[in-house]
Amino acid sequence: MFKGAIVAIVTPFKNGEVDEEALRELVEFQIENGTDGIVPCGTTGESATMSHEEHDRVVEIVVDAVNKRVPVIAGTGSNNTKEALRLTKHAHEVGADGALMVTPYYNRPTQEGLYQHYKMVAEEVPIPIILYNVPSRTGTNLLPETDARLSRISNIVGVKEATADLKQVSKIIDLCGDDFAVISGDDFTVFPILAVGGKGVISVVSNVAPADMASMIDAFEAGDMDKAKELHYKMRSLMDALFFETNPVPTKAALAMMGKIEYELRLPLCGMSDANYERLKKVVSDYGLI
Repeated sequence: MFKGAIVAIVTPFKNGEVDEEALRELVEFQIENGTDGIVPCGTTGESATMSHEEHDRVVEIVVDAVNKRVPVIAGTGSNNTKEALRLTKHAHEVGADGALMVTPYYNRPTQEGLYQHYKMVAEEVPIPIILYNVPSRTGTNLLPETDARLSRISNIVGVKEATADLKQVSKIIDLCGDDFAVISGDDFTVFPILAVGGKGVISVVSNVAPADMASMIDAFEAGDMDKAKELHYKMRSLMDALFFETNPVPTKAALAMMGKIEYELRLPLCGMSDANYERLKKVVSDYGLI
C-alpha cells in the first residue's frame, strides 16, 4: 500500500505562522521530482511545536495540494492515546490516505501498553496506520513481536523503523510477512533495508534531493543494483550533513539556501551554529543544489 520514496516534509514558517504558500510549493516540488508519498506533521515537520489547530491545518493543506496524486500519510502520533485518536480521526475525515503514529514518548509504556494504544486507535478509525519506531527520540523500542501482534489488525499495514538495526528489521519482516510494509526511517539504511525486504523510506533527504532518493529506489526495484548503490553513496554527504545538528534544523537551512522556504524554526529548536551552517552550505553547494 505504501512504498518507495516518501518524504517527511518540513513545515515552513514565516513570521511565526505556517507559510501555506511555501508548503504548497514544496508539495509541487516533491511530486514533480518523483516522490511516492508525503508525510506532513512528522518529526521533520516540527509537529511538537505546532498547536492542534496548526497541525490540523497543515494536514488539510497537504491533502488539498496533493489532490490524490500520491498518498498522504499524516503524522498523528501522541503520548496521549485520546489525542492520537483525535488527530487520526481528523486525518481520516479530511482525506489523508494513511496515518503515521509514533510510539508514545516520555511515558515509556510497556509492550502491552504499546499494543493497546495502537489497537484502540486502529479499531476506532478505519484508516491505514503505519507504526513509527524511533527509540532515540521516544525512549521505547517497539519490539518485532509486538509488530507481529499489531500486524494482525487489518488496518495496521506497516512500520517506519528508525533503529538502524538490520537484525531487528529482518526479524520484523520474518515475523510479519510480505504484506506488512517495513519502511526505513533513516536515510542511510534505505539501501540495506531494501535488500532484506523493506519497501522504501520516509525520508529527510528527500526534502532537498527528492529525485535522487526516488531514483535509487526505482533502480533497486528494477534490479539495477549498480545504479542504486551509486545513488546511495552520492547521497551520503547529504545524509550526514542534514544531521550536523538536530533534524529538521539543517534541512530547513538547506531549503532556505535553495530559496524554497524562510529559514525559520520554533523554540526550543534554533538556527545552526555558524560553523555548522558553513559546513552544510559547502555540502549543499558541492551537491549542486545551490
